[in-house]
Amino acid sequence: MKYALLIYTTAAAEEYAAAVTAGRQAATGPGPWTEYTQAARDAGVLLGAEQLTHTETATSVRFRGEDRLITDGPFMETKEHLLGFYLIDVADLDAALDWAGRMPVREGQIVEVRAALSGMAWQKVLG
Repeated sequence: MKYALLIYTTAAAEEYAAAVTAGRQAATGPGPWTEYTQAARDAGVLLGAEQLTHTETATSVRFRGEDRLITDGPFMETKEHLLGFYLIDVADLDAALDWAGRMPVREGQIVEVRAALSGMAWQKVLG
């Protein structure tokens, strides 16, 4: 079963940018996130992963009838911002929770584990 491991942070845009910069500078060797990603890949459960820019860089599209309204920023104001995600394929929720528990998140970060739907008609387009 597929699960999305959604990583949230409470960091402000400046804090997030500093962390990204520090992470890029430290990319000369394996770090905890590289090791985690490699372990998930080696276990054959990793389907994909991405790190997102801070929500202050987001653009939202809202629909009102046939009209589209494009605005800067996220859809809603929240204290936590989606930082990135891993998409894994494991046997059950317990296995997904185990992988979420291994993530090298920092204090103040949250990992939400959510099952992904399958068997949807639009998914057949993906192959």
